[in-house]
Amino acid sequence: MKGRGLEIEEMVAAAERAAGRAYAPYSNFRVGAAVLTEGGAVYTGCNVENASYGLTVCAERNAAAAMALSGAREIRRVAIVSPDASPVFPCGACRQVLQEFGCKEVVVREASGVRRYPFSEILPHAFGSESL
Repeated sequence: MKGRGLEIEEMVAAAERAAGRAYAPYSNFRVGAAVLTEGGAVYTGCNVENASYGLTVCAERNAAAAMALSGAREIRRVAIVSPDASPVFPCGACRQVLQEFGCKEVVVREASGVRRYPFSEILPHAFGSESL
């Protein structure tokens, strides 16, 4: 990936592709996420629903899990996309998981285009390992 603009464009495209693979037979609300590591690798995830709703896993957590499986431990940015709604922000559980891996920026697609948010704006006063 080259350049910040192209990097974000490619991340959003990767999240869009992931959303197309979502398993959402109950809500029909498909979400895709792409995380960019500090090392420059991109990992994607989609939401996977379950009839027992508490077992549903969000796209952001699935992308973070794929990243962790690879051995990476730091998220520079996450892009989140849904063809069913705009904008889509991470839920509270996903925000906490993204915090765990040091996420610095969240990118969402809005009606007017792509918007970037510093992570501290979407999770102020975060609970982290320094709180333990």
